[in-house]
Amino acid sequence: MKLIPLAYLASYLLSLLGNSIAGVALPLIVLQVTGSALGAGVLAAATAIPAVLAGFLMGVVIDRHNRRTSSVVTDLVSAGAVAALPMIDLLFGLNMGWFILLGIIGSVGDVPGMTARDALMPAVVRHGRISSEQLIGIREALTAVALVIGPAAAGTLMVLLDGSTVLWITAATSFAAALITLLLPRRVGEVVASDGRPVSVPGNAWQQLAEGWRTLLRSRFLLAVTSLSVVSAIVLSAMQGLILPVYFTLQEQPGMLGFVLTALAAGMLIGGTVYAVAGRKGNRRAWFLTGLIGTAAGFAVIAALPSVWLVLVGAFLVGGFSGLFGSLLGVLMIERIPEQMRGRIMGT
Repeated sequence: MKLIPLAYLASYLLSLLGNSIAGVALPLIVLQVTGSALGAGVLAAATAIPAVLAGFLMGVVIDRHNRRTSSVVTDLVSAGAVAALPMIDLLFGLNMGWFILLGIIGSVGDVPGMTARDALMPAVVRHGRISSEQLIGIREALTAVALVIGPAAAGTLMVLLDGSTVLWITAATSFAAALITLLLPRRVGEVVASDGRPVSVPGNAWQQLAEGWRTLLRSRFLLAVTSLSVVSAIVLSAMQGLILPVYFTLQEQPGMLGFVLTALAAGMLIGGTVYAVAGRKGNRRAWFLTGLIGTAAGFAVIAALPSVWLVLVGAFLVGGFSGLFGSLLGVLMIERIPEQMRGRIMGT
């Protein structure tokens, strides 16, 4: 594999792995410091709104400036916000105010960082001489790897290291992601027209944001993808956050929730790998229907809650078929979103 796609995928994996570790470790650290489960909920609520606003508004910045630079800067912001927590803990001691302040700063880096990295994909395909099917399929597989390794690493580090010290590891992964992104040539991050010439986005920031929304609302494809993403997020969060924990608690097997997440990630790994290898073959409509119907079938198995082991099978089916489905949608979005609007639309 050439340097450009290799550097892009390595940076993606490191950034996602850092977020995965922090997603498990940070609530535990908040619980240790505050002694209250309410603290973790307050932190999540306090950082959610800034994250949403950053997703909407920073897309304009990503479309106006070099996307490689945007990706590097946002990773550095995330690394700095996380690294500040153990530093403050060492110097002054942490409290809820510090968690909220630095959580807001970190969320402003995380969401635009993911958007900038997504916006780079067409250029990576173009300059890296890799097919979009291969790039997206490998990305889906790496997502599954991070979902398996991240929580396990977080749990192990929380045992081996003292409290907030774990967050140095998370900060280091974001910093390493930024350094690896710098290996991409600067031209890869340039916003270009369909003929390859650099373009400037006309109008002020609000006009550009409105133009992105108009493009989104006029496209049946983009509206469908956005709707599917929202519905999937609602279903997954409800099952992972409430339904399955209650079910496994009633079954007196609360530890099985971790195995469900592992089964989901294992399925995504297989689904993404299959699409990376065979995605260019066959009819796209067939891939689409297979992924959509298979994912729905997996959710149906889980929803019936027939037995603990069949729930694991359902989670594996959801992961595998959503790996196919998500990979295909990623390819279609590369092809159908105008290059100069990728930041605004992907941010949404």
